[in-house]
Amino acid sequence: MKIAVYGKPFNQSVLPFIKQVFDCLEKYGSEVFVHVDLYYFIAEQPDFSKNYAHFSSYEDINGLVDVMLTLGGDGTILGTVDLIRDSKIPVIGINFGRLGFLASVNKNDIEEAIKALVNKQFTLDERVLLELESNPPVFKNINIALNDITIHKRDNAAMITIHAFLNDEFLNSYWGDGIIVSTPTGSTAYSLSCGGPIVFPQSGNFVITPISPHNLNVRPIIISDDHTLTFKVETRSTNYLVSCDSKTETIDSPSVFTIRKAGYGFNLVRLNNESYLSTLRNKLMWGLDARNY
Repeated sequence: MKIAVYGKPFNQSVLPFIKQVFDCLEKYGSEVFVHVDLYYFIAEQPDFSKNYAHFSSYEDINGLVDVMLTLGGDGTILGTVDLIRDSKIPVIGINFGRLGFLASVNKNDIEEAIKALVNKQFTLDERVLLELESNPPVFKNINIALNDITIHKRDNAAMITIHAFLNDEFLNSYWGDGIIVSTPTGSTAYSLSCGGPIVFPQSGNFVITPISPHNLNVRPIIISDDHTLTFKVETRSTNYLVSCDSKTETIDSPSVFTIRKAGYGFNLVRLNNESYLSTLRNKLMWGLDARNY
């Protein structure tokens, strides 16, 4: 199996786990490709091979690898969206971070996970992506999000007004700190912390969640992912922020933003010993009640 390994430089405490990952990949006969940032990091460490092929872009791996393995946390998985794009390369994450909702493999289960991976003992969990369009363009047209797209005021600015349209029909004007449009995948992230609902991955919906709305009768709503959303922003400040997962840009001119479902999806690897419900219970303590134990 051809496996691409993606991650950022780490602190020294996780080096033994990184070494275990590469040792296991070699043990199970995988052909390994390492992202350049991680490649140069491990090249400076003792006891690591310097002979791995490395990659830096979508063009380097499209059609060449079977699976991408991430080392880090959920943010590391989000960082693969721009690398994978429409190649459909499935992604599995080993969690070196805190929550690990998407990067669901515990670092103490590395060998079992890699063994299951190379033996193809997994299923693919396809997730919907969001696409952002604007004029002028933002994020150099690398504008796809797995979790959410957010419009937000600057930290020291007054609240902003966002006029929202659903399939060109007026929906609402949101007064507050901003708005989140999340996929079902992102419904357990920023949207959840702002009072949004948990939405199951294959439900065919998006969530619109206001951030600190300045009225009592505005609540999150769920819409079909076949709809197109358009946002027009008013602000008394000189600029505001637009985020696409972990990427953020400052907007200093009037803009219209259009958000819709992307034309391709994102494949998460789901090992046979895990499920979405078990992840909800174990990671977010969903339904935790002393009466159940």
